[in-house]
Amino acid sequence: MGIWQGRSRRKRTGGRLRAIRKKRRFEIARELQIATVGAGSVKTYRVRGANVKLRILTTATINVYDPASKKTQSAKIVTVRENPANPNYVQRNIITRGAILETELGLVRVRSRPGQDGVLNGVRVAAPAS
Repeated sequence: MGIWQGRSRRKRTGGRLRAIRKKRRFEIARELQIATVGAGSVKTYRVRGANVKLRILTTATINVYDPASKKTQSAKIVTVRENPANPNYVQRNIITRGAILETELGLVRVRSRPGQDGVLNGVRVAAPAS
């Protein structure tokens, strides 16, 4: 079933809004496909204007930028530690922008949008005081 992103049929006050037209194709959102920790696959799909977006479905590595040394290197992802988008995503190893990942180089915050960029970039963060 498609997700519709058109105008609501209700006002903020709860009153009814009259329909100005029927639903349009550009108001339909895509089905949810989530980036997870896994082998590594990327999906290409066409968007409006015949442009192309890349969506990460599974990935095992992340490009990590270290602010201290000012260098970037690839690191293997161990697990998802924290995800402010949804606490349930941690249990399911789902990666979104802003998620904290545990890698072989330490903790990394995701700075790219895996559902749109087709690449996973992150910045190394200091370990929390325990």
